[in-house]
Formats: sequence, structure tokens, C-alpha cells
Amino acid sequence: MSDDETPPIFADKHYESPSVFTPESLLREARRQKSTSIQSVPEVCLLDPDGDIVRRLQAEGRARRHDGWVCYHTDLHVFEEAGLTIGVVGCVVGASFAVLVAEELFASGCALLLSLTSAGQITPVQAPPYFILIDRALRDEGTSYHYLPPARYSDAPGALIDNLEGAFDDTGIAMLRGATWTTDAPFRETEEAILSMRQRGLLAVEMEAAALYAFAKARGRAVVCFAHVTNQMGQVEGDFEKGHADGATDALSVVVTAAKRHLGID
Repeated sequence: MSDDETPPIFADKHYESPSVFTPESLLREARRQKSTSIQSVPEVCLLDPDGDIVRRLQAEGRARRHDGWVCYHTDLHVFEEAGLTIGVVGCVVGASFAVLVAEELFASGCALLLSLTSAGQITPVQAPPYFILIDRALRDEGTSYHYLPPARYSDAPGALIDNLEGAFDDTGIAMLRGATWTTDAPFRETEEAILSMRQRGLLAVEMEAAALYAFAKARGRAVVCFAHVTNQMGQVEGDFEKGHADGATDALSVVVTAAKRHLGID
């Protein structure tokens, strides 16, 4: 294949070269425009693509807006849970958006980023809802190819994932560990594609993990992704039920358990 025939997603990528446009420069100019001083975000932050956690915390009066967060596209809220201070950004859907926000969070003081997203069931291991600790994700999206050379999967940071082994055993939460399919096009999940992914042993389909793990490896960042399997892609009546409080109760338990294990807190 000639250079002219190489798809742009694979062409002219110089993985060892620094970026010209950086999150630090964007945040610097945003702070200037908004007359805001530098204020660090919490050490532990959460991406909440569905927004259910943020909405539940707001409804309970437990989430306060972080006035020092100057991202042009999102709000960061801060809440307290089980003795931890956690920052959360809601409705960060899709690979490119998730990595954009992740870059800005780590440039603002985040040390551990958790992502907890709804996912569609690929392999019917049990009835939804349940959770998956994602240890690798198939790269069927675009963002990861700007961070790492082409490969079939993005792997989770191994030490982080291994450290969570057994962490959820006493929580009463159904937690599996395995691989998912990250897609950019949820409404193009064809019967043939789903069968192929099931034959690969993939458990669920989501929209962020492959890119977040590629970013984590390229930038040396601590990122852990969870899938909340809540649906069978609308193929059954009564689908997309997430559990108590729109799934927020169990989701927060997952977040706190993972954060405390990472921080070495009992």
C-alpha cells in the first residue's frame, strides 16, 4: 500500500515526538480568559459517561462544582464518599472526548482516573446488570491510534488491575474481569460483528476503554476502566435497567473500593 493509500488514521504518526498542542497550554489560556487561578483537582477522579452518578449526587445535594476546573467542554464536581474526596465529570461519552478530558485532569493534579461506563452484553455470562473490570479492550475506535502504534488491543496498566484482584469479593457486587470491545459507532453493532466479538471472548461493548488505556500507556498514567453491563443493545423488552438509584449506588461502591485499594486504605 502506497503512502497515498494508507488510511489517515495510520499515516504520519510520530509516537515519540512531543505534542505541539498540550493540555497545559489549553488550561493556561482558559484560566487567563476566565480569570481563574490554578486549583488542583482531587487526586482521584471519575469519568461518568452516562451522567447518572453526577445527577444522583446533585439530587442528594452532595456534589459541588469545582470552580477551578476551566475545561471548555465540561464541569467537574467534587464529592465526599467513605472518607475520600473524588472529582467526577459526567457525560464524557466516546473515546476522543474521554481522552481529551483525561489529559486535562492529569494536567490538573489527578493521580488516579477511574472510568465507569454502561456497556452492552456480548457474551451472556449472566443477566444484567453486573460489572466488568476491563483488563484489555479491542481498538475499534480512532483515538488510540494517535497514542500507540496499530495493534489489536489496548492493555490496562497490569499492576493496577492485578492490585484489584479480590477487592470486590466482600462488596456484594457482581464483578467480572475480562476484555471488551471499544467502538466509535454503537448503532453499527451488526449481528456479524457481535458474533465475531463473542468468538474472540469479548464480554461487552463500550466506547472509551481502548483509548483511555492507550493514553495511559503512552503518558504513563494510572487509569482503570470498568464496564457496567446494563443492556443487550435494546434487543429485549425492559432493557437498560441499571439497578437501584439508576445504578449509582453500586457504581459508587465500585469506585470507592477501587480507589481505596489503590491508595492502600482499608
